Amino acid sequence: MNIENINRFIELEKRKEEVKKYFDQLQTALEEVVKDIGINKYFQDPTDGTVYKTVEPEGRFVKFEKYSYERTKRLGEARGTLSIKEAKEAGFDV
Repeated sequence: MNIENINRFIELEKRKEEVKKYFDQLQTALEEVVKDIGINKYFQDPTDGTVYKTVEPEGRFVKFEKYSYERTKRLGEARGTLSIKEAKEAGFDV
């Protein structure tokens, strides 16, 4: 068992909601830009010169993941996807 891999996973998993919120905010900001300037329009980042074009995607790509995980709830959460009972039965002190 490689504890470094486990610790890296735990660190990243704790940031999952933060990242999800970021992408939700990014999508909302993009929708506002499209409302302002329309589709197939261009704009530029004045700080580095990056040019953006608003487009309608031709399709939605779905990524199927080979592995997933379940976890017990954290403090302040109503529930997790892994029951505390099951975690205790697996030998963990929860």
